[in-house]
Amino acid sequence: MSGRPAEISRRQLIGAGLAAVAGAAVALPRPARAADVAFGSALEAARAIRTGQVSSVELTSHLLRRIVQHNAGLNAIVTLTADAALARARAADEARARGASWGPLHGVPCTVKDTFEVSGVRTTAGALALKDHVPARDAVVVERLRRAGAVILGKTNVPPYAGDWQSSNPLFGRTSNPWDLTRTSGGSTGGGAAALAAGLSFLEPGSDLGGSIRIPAHFCGVYGHKPTIDVVPMGGHIPPPPGIRASSPSVLPVAGPLARSAADLRVVLEVLGGPAEAEARAYRWALPPARGARLSDYRIGYVLDHPRCPVSPEVGDRLAATIEALRRSGAQLEEGWPPGLNVDEQVDAYLTVLFARFAPPAPPEQLEGLRQLAASPDDSYRAKYAVAVTSPARTYLQAEARGRAGRAIWQAYFRSHDAFLLPTALVPAFPHDQSPDPLARVLATPRGPRPYLDLSFWVSFALVAGLPATTAPVGLTPGGLPVGAQIIGPYLEDATPIDVAGRLADVVGGFRPPPGY
Repeated sequence: MSGRPAEISRRQLIGAGLAAVAGAAVALPRPARAADVAFGSALEAARAIRTGQVSSVELTSHLLRRIVQHNAGLNAIVTLTADAALARARAADEARARGASWGPLHGVPCTVKDTFEVSGVRTTAGALALKDHVPARDAVVVERLRRAGAVILGKTNVPPYAGDWQSSNPLFGRTSNPWDLTRTSGGSTGGGAAALAAGLSFLEPGSDLGGSIRIPAHFCGVYGHKPTIDVVPMGGHIPPPPGIRASSPSVLPVAGPLARSAADLRVVLEVLGGPAEAEARAYRWALPPARGARLSDYRIGYVLDHPRCPVSPEVGDRLAATIEALRRSGAQLEEGWPPGLNVDEQVDAYLTVLFARFAPPAPPEQLEGLRQLAASPDDSYRAKYAVAVTSPARTYLQAEARGRAGRAIWQAYFRSHDAFLLPTALVPAFPHDQSPDPLARVLATPRGPRPYLDLSFWVSFALVAGLPATTAPVGLTPGGLPVGAQIIGPYLEDATPIDVAGRLADVVGGFRPPPGY
């Protein structure tokens, strides 16, 4: 790919620039078969292209029309590369006509989270400081998507530097949830989850440091997979700053897929996984097979509530119904945490690592106050932040060691169990809240107000232990909002939680489009 692809920012998209793109796309054929595929899986789209039921140009054009129709209300896609996408789709069709295949995603349109660098396309990570950043090189996950044949439609919205559970930033504004525009689609992969749910994309590479794949999947009713630590290279992701191509730091952050089916998650993980650059000279990666072939093959542990982070009944009821559906299917179920796992210790270890390593440095003038707070008996999230940013390095190292000890406990548990089901978040998608201090935000629940940072609780266990975890849609609340169950799997055995997530669709239903799309 040479030169800089035509690029359209959100502001241009809303203005006159959109008219030209929309006109070009609308002038292309509108086969019913493209509409039939639009809410299917990426694998179904690839099969339709491969068998000639639809061309990549037809499908790409159809999604571009849908973006014109629906994106203004959602603000999910903030940079649209329409011309480059259509050129790539034409090349995919020409290659298929010659009998060539680029890979499992040949000709399939997708979007990319705006934290992953795309060559020649503005990549901002939602930050004003990067508003003019146009990388010369693709992130590793983007390189691998292209190599597998994907067509990139554009970039999806994120919070600044991917640092929130809502996708809103001063460059592009906020993304809304297609199930209820007054509510968030989640963060930090909120634009991607909204685009998938609304039928504007077939898949999205996301990243997860604090539930940034799983929580948007839960809020929007799609599938999301947080891989085992280090399986997918993070080179070309922002943060860290642009230009750093180092491999994953082996603590917390991962890159992984969101999609509308669990089967897509597995295929995309196999596309994205494996060592990059220098590491690939020494070793290879292969995805171990799932442990079961049917739900009755699996022994699944579960916990649906905890006093430290009480789950809203509208979420808990759907998860309880999921457990009953699993029981009827013949799955072997056992309630309770793995023996020896100290829940408070694991969550606090996660928060210490998160705050100490990934939170912005505290301003010097605040340090004395933070030291006093850290020394107080206060047990709030603000106090935990104060401890993490003012304590000596050994506090961080001890927290990281507790996380690794937790992995050993989970691994012992997975010698007799195959997966573990738990909530993704205590609430469904909540109303937009861009108040400036996240530590002061409050979530309203039927069981009383809860701190905003409770959103970190249920996603923390897989993160601090480096384990794979998949979120799967399992139904709607009485108010019509999606609920996603989270399935943790054994270290490096990512196919197992993905397989359980996919088989859940047979007993509780999988992805469903939101009304009006």
